[in-house]
Amino acid sequence: MSVGLHQAGFHVLGAVEIDGKAQATYSLNHPEVKLFSEDIRKLDVSEVMSATGLEKGQLDLLAGCPPCQGFSRLRTKNKGASVFDARNDLVNDFLRFVKEMLPKSIMMENVPALAADSRFNDLCSSIAELGYSYVVQVLDAADYSVPQRRKRLILLASRVHQPAIAEKNSQRVTVRQAISGIGARSNTKDLLHAIPERRSEKVMDIIKRIPKNGGSRKDLPIEFQLECHKKANGFFDVYGRMSWDEVSPTITSGCFNPSKGRFLHPSLNRTITLREAAVLQGFPIDYRFDISHGKESIALMIGNALPPPFIAAHASSLRDGIMRSS
Repeated sequence: MSVGLHQAGFHVLGAVEIDGKAQATYSLNHPEVKLFSEDIRKLDVSEVMSATGLEKGQLDLLAGCPPCQGFSRLRTKNKGASVFDARNDLVNDFLRFVKEMLPKSIMMENVPALAADSRFNDLCSSIAELGYSYVVQVLDAADYSVPQRRKRLILLASRVHQPAIAEKNSQRVTVRQAISGIGARSNTKDLLHAIPERRSEKVMDIIKRIPKNGGSRKDLPIEFQLECHKKANGFFDVYGRMSWDEVSPTITSGCFNPSKGRFLHPSLNRTITLREAAVLQGFPIDYRFDISHGKESIALMIGNALPPPFIAAHASSLRDGIMRSS
């Protein structure tokens, strides 16, 4: 989110992050930002305002994405598990910050299922009572210069102008446009791109047989299909290759594992690297990750991130409205 806000012309004053490795990564890339390394539920809003030098009503934009795992599509199929996931209540903490800081504008990004939750509806009602006009829409990040399919809910609100969803781009950024120029993994100084891939001979043999540029496991002769795949009528993206001239599938925390989705390189016999995954997520090519954090942890950060170009587009729309009202 901070990358997108910077790209839209905002000066980020403070951020809240509870995860230790995510904190380290954030500070590596945004050393100038005051980072509150704690549980937001225990964070006093007055402390944040004091540390950032803000008075009530002065902040131009309060932006956030309460952890969305409890609202995810798979979790909401089991309504009991979703409703009682404690992370879902963090929407209320976002509202607490809105009430005490009274920013000029608000942006919240999350998974589409959040729209059907009572806590989100209460948030919308509460900000309306505070004098905010708002708009909510579920959009595909691919329509905003992000080279992947990714459906997200976006809430834009303002008490100084009428907020508007950013216009969609006329053309999408393809996998080819995003990663074809990154170069060979064997000839790079980029440690993230060079993280080795270890597969069994059997798995490598399967990968080599997947047709280039969009093929999947269903294209394999029956003798090369895994037993679990023979019984499954679905999940055809598993052991699938990306297509050069389309956007990628949604980048998840399993993006380095062929058994987790369509994460094979379009033409090389490997999964995409974590650098390629980060670029497909919309990160700048030079965004820094600490390799010592490990492949799984870095993949989790990349998969859970907000695509910067998507954030930049909507933050720019809010910024334009703020500038016109001033």
